Amino acid sequence: MSRIRSHIDPRSEVFAANQEHYDGLLKTLRERTAQAMTGGRQKLRDRHHQRGKILARDRIDRLVDPATPFLELSSLAAWGQYGNEVPSAGIVTGIGIVSGHACMIIAHDATVKGGSFFHETVKKQNRALEIAGDNRLPAIYLVDCGGAFLPEQHRVFPDRDHFGNSFYRQCNMSASGLRQISAVFGGCTAGGAYIPALSDQVVMVEGNARIHLGGPSIVKVAINETVDGDTLGGAAMHTRVSGVSDHLARDEPHALALVRDMVADLGAAPR
Repeated sequence: MSRIRSHIDPRSEVFAANQEHYDGLLKTLRERTAQAMTGGRQKLRDRHHQRGKILARDRIDRLVDPATPFLELSSLAAWGQYGNEVPSAGIVTGIGIVSGHACMIIAHDATVKGGSFFHETVKKQNRALEIAGDNRLPAIYLVDCGGAFLPEQHRVFPDRDHFGNSFYRQCNMSASGLRQISAVFGGCTAGGAYIPALSDQVVMVEGNARIHLGGPSIVKVAINETVDGDTLGGAAMHTRVSGVSDHLARDEPHALALVRDMVADLGAAPR
């Protein structure tokens, strides 16, 4: 086979101009990516830490095998929308190696609107699940999610590719033998409650994790019953009474270690 020769002259003015333009675009990309990956505002990140919680990307760093890469997807989702108040669409998705297994990891960022779902959040999660299904990857959900962002709910639910579709994909993947594993780190309300409830294995962090369709205030309005959040949907209740959760973790590092153990028990993904 003959060699294909290039006629590009790297010393030409055209090449230099193109190189300068490309370098500018690359600089912009890196700056925007760094900004998006910061997550919510500093005071929200501080509040998150004060609650004994780990940031979404730091959870992923602790979950994946040491010295292995994490291939993040759609880090600039929702860029330029909502006044850039929803970086990365409030969710981190990507492929990482956990206990030797390639997994799709989906982590909600509670520092961004409490981890609520926007239109772009749903699209991003559905795309991650599509990639997981196509490549036969188990899915790990690091759940810290307040459900749909109510002012945007008319754009979250309306068609087959929106919020309900993620539950459909989750169930189909589970039925096909692709394990769905959830670790719950905070309050999961409404749509956020379905993610762990539809998973094959669930771990909840004692003291912080809750799963309920409606919180104590909604229960009070609906049936005039006063109940606290832990009694209604806390980690201990769901692990010892309802059976929604399989494992009770004492803290977040313990929860992530339990997830790693669950993944280690997986055999080869069914083809």
